[in-house]
Amino acid sequence: MAIELLDPSHASAYRQLLLEAYALHPEAFVSSLSNREKLPLSWWQAQLDDELSALFGAFVDDRLVGVVGLAFEPWEDARHQATLFGLYVSGGFRGQGLGEHLVQAVLSMAEQEPEIKVLQLSVSANSPAALALYHRCGFEQSGLEDCAIRVGEEYYDRVHMRRLV
Repeated sequence: MAIELLDPSHASAYRQLLLEAYALHPEAFVSSLSNREKLPLSWWQAQLDDELSALFGAFVDDRLVGVVGLAFEPWEDARHQATLFGLYVSGGFRGQGLGEHLVQAVLSMAEQEPEIKVLQLSVSANSPAALALYHRCGFEQSGLEDCAIRVGEEYYDRVHMRRLV
């Protein structure tokens, strides 16, 4: 297993993995599979070449099986915060510590940025494994957003979490 920063050359694998995530866990994402699968590969490449974010991938045998992002704030008054986003590990690779390694990569990058003092995230309230992972990594709940995501006729709450860097 290796954790690497992703770049535009990883766009096809990144797209494939995220489309899997949108299909299997629509309650975890604001966007939908139908919206994302229409986007051209150039859109996915641009996501991996954005100066306001960094995306890490977990590779097993050269296969991208997990991802997580770190988004930086563009506004001067908010640059003390960054956001962990988009954590996903493919089903067959869960329970092996990949999620924690990905979160640690984000934490390490955030700690190297002197302006960043707070790392925040939001996670589906119906994801006990993700909540436990974030707690192990030092995040604490800072809020609850009722009915934050709607999938069909079902509504899902999101837990907002943060930790000091």
